[in-house]
Amino acid sequence: MEQHRSNSQSTEIREVSYQNAEHYREALGQLIFKEADYARQLKADCIQHNVTVRWSISPRRRRVAYFEFNKIWDTDVKLLPGDELILNSNFNENDWKASGRVIQVPENFGEEVGIELMKARDAPPPEVTDGYTVSFGWRSIQSDRMFTALKNLGVESCVSSAIYCKILGHDYEEPPLNISCPTDYLVPGLDELNHSQIMAVREVLTRSISLIQGPPGTGKTVTSASIVYHLAKAGGTPILVCAPSNVAVDHLAEKINRTGLKVIRMCAKSREAVDSPVNFLALHNQVRNLEGQEELRKLWQLKENIGKLSTEDEKRFRLLRGKCERDLLKDADVICCTCVAAGESKLKDIKFRTVLIDESAQATEPECLIPIVTGARQVILVGDHCQLGPVVMCKEAAVCGLNQSLFERLLILGNRPIRLQVQYRMHPLLSLLPSNLFYEGTLQNGVTEQERTLEGVDFRWPNPTVPMFFWCTANQEEISSSGTSFLNRAEASYIEKVATKFLRSGIRADQIGIITPYEGQRAYIVQHMLLSGPLNSQLYEEIEVANVDAFQGREKDFILLSCVRSNKHSEIGFLNDPRRLNVALTRARYGLIIVGNPKVLSRQPMWHSLLKFCKENHCLFDGPLNALREYKGDFNNRKSKLPVSKTITIKDMLVNNYNPNRNEQPGKC
Repeated sequence: MEQHRSNSQSTEIREVSYQNAEHYREALGQLIFKEADYARQLKADCIQHNVTVRWSISPRRRRVAYFEFNKIWDTDVKLLPGDELILNSNFNENDWKASGRVIQVPENFGEEVGIELMKARDAPPPEVTDGYTVSFGWRSIQSDRMFTALKNLGVESCVSSAIYCKILGHDYEEPPLNISCPTDYLVPGLDELNHSQIMAVREVLTRSISLIQGPPGTGKTVTSASIVYHLAKAGGTPILVCAPSNVAVDHLAEKINRTGLKVIRMCAKSREAVDSPVNFLALHNQVRNLEGQEELRKLWQLKENIGKLSTEDEKRFRLLRGKCERDLLKDADVICCTCVAAGESKLKDIKFRTVLIDESAQATEPECLIPIVTGARQVILVGDHCQLGPVVMCKEAAVCGLNQSLFERLLILGNRPIRLQVQYRMHPLLSLLPSNLFYEGTLQNGVTEQERTLEGVDFRWPNPTVPMFFWCTANQEEISSSGTSFLNRAEASYIEKVATKFLRSGIRADQIGIITPYEGQRAYIVQHMLLSGPLNSQLYEEIEVANVDAFQGREKDFILLSCVRSNKHSEIGFLNDPRRLNVALTRARYGLIIVGNPKVLSRQPMWHSLLKFCKENHCLFDGPLNALREYKGDFNNRKSKLPVSKTITIKDMLVNNYNPNRNEQPGKC
């Protein structure tokens, strides 16, 4: 029912140091095999028969099939753009089979999947729409590249001695790298850095391996782009910039491109048809737009028009395209790709002196190793171990330690992270909770209360001084229809009422995010708002509803959180994970409303602190939305660890938490 995210309270973890590369390979290799075998079996069981297909043609003149693949909602399988699906048919009593890449992912039950067929020879005509079977294709590229990275770690030229020793957990006297610090830290196209960001850039430049902890909203992408810019100007190109997700890679590539550096976004061939905000940086598009390549351009156009080239033309096309790709890669300052894509054959002849990995705390260690063993002499890991860690599907692999990231293991070994300290996302009062619960009260605010108060919005918070409240419910949870998740009908009704009031008060639908830990509740909230919401259904459709995990790295002006769990055994499942709570509390910019059962949640210490804080600061309520009253329940006599005053004010509580000199620069190195 619940996927196995990294949990900081887990005690069953693998070793943190290793005797040698062989010992390391053996330990991690077993975990990779367990996870790959589990994923293969999971996908093998995900088959749907009697599927109805709607046919279309892609811009590349390929057949596209659209269909409902509702089987995935009953499993832990996550469908992603670029995944391979197999379509089968017994058209005219002949078995027909074709594989396709996912180009459209459904967000809700009943929505269509779209796949672009790679080879559709003898495909049924478009009018044949019924009787298809859909299944997953199995490609082991990810695990194969992880095994290759493990094998390469022992090769002398793949990493420096310093990085090799650090990865194995050995002591190593590390001399500073011979890189000059810049005279100032301004970067073209980027915002001015604050004091903690400058400190991060300065310290990273001369270290062989660095950890940068970026709490929510602290500008880790801008910091990463600044680091890459200064390293590139110091002559350390090409630089490899990676992240475990395509979304994070796109975001980084866009920021780095603003600095004027020559950036190439590498993506798998299966993703070339997937729309992206940085398509213009993609290698295949840069090749296509090269000047003076008329022959290549004509062949490319011909291939798209007729779908296939002659053998001779195809050979010529690949030769010309390959040469252009090599020339562009050779000339690039920065190459951006996912961690897995760093194992692409196109990059095998390039030695990357510097590797930066964003969201590294969300990647498994073998995943991070793929870009690192490309010749790294300098590695920068950016992430936050206080937020959600890697997703591991196999419970056995997770328990054995695959859910512990390289970032976290290096932290355990005593490598001190550089923490970014000024947050620019949340209203100062909203940042107070996560700062004290997860970051020892160190977060400073780069935005004021006035900057996080929306004009022209007629929504009155129950406590006018606090842009948040906890709305108490007591109704029981249910198991969802799939049998693999939970839902809570009363909480969904409460969420709809708040969303409706937000919309009526002048808040736009795209400013609202609804999050919940459970897929069953996510789907039910979508359905309930559309069926029961009194406003135009299109307004509710425009509100984003997602699970907490999917919202990591995201933000909305207003967040509604449905906790779901409410039972006589006080079992709260996902909500036990402090990292998931951290993510949930830190998505909102202007306001946050939490709906849940305080009696059940208060049994968990972290939730107890949150509820105690809400009660003592007059933002814990029950009753109908138009007549809320302060909740009278008791959470025993334990004191909250959070600062409390009779009335929260900037003066009383945030005078030391707001940094007016947020662009202050420390002394130069």
